[in-house]
Parts: sequence; C-alpha cells; structure tokens
Amino acid sequence: MMSNIFFKNTGFQSSGFLNLTPREAYQEAVKNNAIIIDVRETAFIDYKRFDVPNVIYAPYSELKKYFTNLPCDKPLIIADSVGLRSKDAMLFLLSKEFLNIANLAGGIVEWDRDGLPLLIDQGEALSGACLCRLRPRKKINRGSQIQQ
Repeated sequence: MMSNIFFKNTGFQSSGFLNLTPREAYQEAVKNNAIIIDVRETAFIDYKRFDVPNVIYAPYSELKKYFTNLPCDKPLIIADSVGLRSKDAMLFLLSKEFLNIANLAGGIVEWDRDGLPLLIDQGEALSGACLCRLRPRKKINRGSQIQQ
C-alpha cells in the first residue's frame, strides 16, 4: 500500500488519520495546491465558503456518487462545518484507497475563528441555537416568509 506523499511534517494523527489545523490546511491549499473537499450539505455552503484557489463541493450525502471524480494524484483536505462529517468522509475515502488526504480539524468554524479567508454571503446566513442545529435562515419573499 502506498503511503501519503503529501503533508510531510505537518498535522497530527487522531482517529487513525492525519488532521490539519486550519492554518496548516490554508498553507497547504495556497502553497502546495492542495484541494479542499467541502463535504457540507448544499444548504450550508452558500453562507460561508473557503476562499482558496482549489475547492470542490461534494456533499457528504452524495460522496459515494462523486468520489470517483476526485483526483487521486493531488493532496486533498476534507472539510465540513466542525469536523464531524469530514471524519466519516475520511474513513470512506480511505476505504476507497485515497491516501493523500487529511482532515481539516474543526472544519470551517475553526477556519473562521482563525481569521482565514472566506467568501461570505450575508443573505445566506444560517440560524440556530448551536452549531449542531444550524439551518438556512427563513427568507422573506414578496412580504411573506418561506422556509428554504
């Protein structure tokens, strides 16, 4: 079995795979052309997106359909909101022999807390009492509220 040829001397091992801090992930994405694979569901990506050169949006619920389109020869950083679904995605991709992958520890929430570049659309802000219950905000359309 081939070993990870990217992400040398960076990150930390946890849950059986490599994890990168947001700063490490940003450096890998910008300097080493790593691709961030954002596995958040579609409803959650419009508000905040990673502002790096290479991002692929592949919702976790669709990953089994999309994984064959992911590049095997480039470093991939798997990301989600807080790092929970990305771990499941990591396990799935490892089972499909993706070896040049790392998990973004803390997801886009920690990326944001570290002040790393984001594309933000305030019109798509999420609402909810805690991160585990975030959902798209109700939008006002022609004077009436509709649930998205």
